[in-house]
Amino acid sequence: MIRLYTSPTPNGYKVSVALEEMGLPYDVHSIDLMKGAQKTADFLRMNPNGRIPVIEDDGFAVFESGAILIYLAEKTGMFMPRDVQGRSRVIQWLMFQMGGIGPMMGQANVFYRYFPERIQPAIDRYHGEVRRLLGVLDRHLADHEWLAGDYSIADIANWCWTRTARWSGVDPEPFEHLARWSRAIAGRPAAQRGIAVPAESRLNPDDGETARNFADNARTIVEMGKKGD
Repeated sequence: MIRLYTSPTPNGYKVSVALEEMGLPYDVHSIDLMKGAQKTADFLRMNPNGRIPVIEDDGFAVFESGAILIYLAEKTGMFMPRDVQGRSRVIQWLMFQMGGIGPMMGQANVFYRYFPERIQPAIDRYHGEVRRLLGVLDRHLADHEWLAGDYSIADIANWCWTRTARWSGVDPEPFEHLARWSRAIAGRPAAQRGIAVPAESRLNPDDGETARNFADNARTIVEMGKKGD
């Protein structure tokens, strides 16, 4: 059985949603980021970079969420075409998330929510880039039901991040095609199950106390990262 080492984050949810969609049996090992469980010797043997998620499949470790999605898609023959061009389309949009959506929304989170000082030029820069990237998705989805042909790991990866746009400080409402696509994925039972593993995130920007508590915890993790812990 696959072992999933994860936490309630967009990157973690990418893998749990995929596992649920694929119907693969898996064991969940919740990693407490606040306690630095991702920096232990045992964890670093699986992922030298000390980040979640990680899977172990019959003793074979795979780290980096995008690499895990490709591994699972190839293992099952699901959610990624086998032909060269179809496979490339899926990987292009997966890399769009890995290289664009994830890093830019992640930095927006840091400067808008977690950083102790308010550095407005940094906030404006990352908010602008997140809006630009959401616009790219929105324009593409105006003429496509899914990102790369049929529903695929590219949709899973991008949705797990873009669904949290409000937490990053960006209003997704103006992007009507993105909203249609997001609702379609949110309505999938496997996606609903996947975003509850290992626990459902409490990222609610409208709940002041919850938002502050989450931001305080995340700020601790950011500070740990700055120190190289």
